[in-house]
Amino acid sequence: MKEVYEQIGETGLRELVAAFYRRVKEDDLLGPMYPDSDWQGAEERLADFLVYRFGGSQKYIEERGHPRLRMRHMPFRIGEAERDRWLQLMGKAMVEQTIAEPAAGLLEDFFVQTADFMRNQQG
Repeated sequence: MKEVYEQIGETGLRELVAAFYRRVKEDDLLGPMYPDSDWQGAEERLADFLVYRFGGSQKYIEERGHPRLRMRHMPFRIGEAERDRWLQLMGKAMVEQTIAEPAAGLLEDFFVQTADFMRNQQG
């Protein structure tokens, strides 16, 4: 997975997350899950996580410890619709940021697997 970081770097990952959150803020399904006071925090946490996960800075781990993604997202209803919308918006952000192969495929595979793992509701 270091190929992603080597190809697009920390700046590319942060720009991807910013493009994603611009969409989430306007989204009728995912947007309401976020408190208005925490948009910047949510964006920073996801960016820090992706930078860490793909081989960059350890800031996420140093500040938050083990990701525990499923546990951290348990308060939110995440079913198939939410998973699919998350993937749709991230896919659009990837297109906007013109992420090329092989990073695009590696990111997509990671996002699909992780988004499905985050589901905590049937249907």
